[in-house]
Amino acid sequence: MEKKHNIFISHHGKDDEHVQRLKQRLKDEGYFIRNSSIDSTKHRPVRPNDKVIGRLLRKGISWAGTFICLIGSETHSRPWVNYEIKQAYLQGKRIVGIYLHGCKNTVELPEAFKRYGGTPLGWNSLNKLGDAMAGENCEAENPDSSSREPIYNIIRIPC
Repeated sequence: MEKKHNIFISHHGKDDEHVQRLKQRLKDEGYFIRNSSIDSTKHRPVRPNDKVIGRLLRKGISWAGTFICLIGSETHSRPWVNYEIKQAYLQGKRIVGIYLHGCKNTVELPEAFKRYGGTPLGWNSLNKLGDAMAGENCEAENPDSSSREPIYNIIRIPC
């Protein structure tokens, strides 16, 4: 299986430590990951305006082969996360969610994730994440990595 992947990791800014942990865990498993998302390793001294941020996000998502959304307790309330998921959908990217370590089964999925689809996986499902990055379909999971029912309220909107 190919272990070299270009990804975009969508996340709530306060969850940046989990982005770094996920990248390290993938590296420890032998994956060579190139991440085009904006995280603590790429911060700029001055925050650009929203138009520039949107353009940078669209460009990063376009470059990536797989879109990964880190799902934590506050992720569903972040407007940029929903924007990124929608852009990934519009660009035809594979959308995968990863619940943060320690999340309870009551954590809410971002609205755009529910609307545009994606497979949520538990934090400990690195093999399944690798399969998803390689283009394989995976079963949806709860935060504890147990099987869950698929999300059926996906709305497909022609572009």
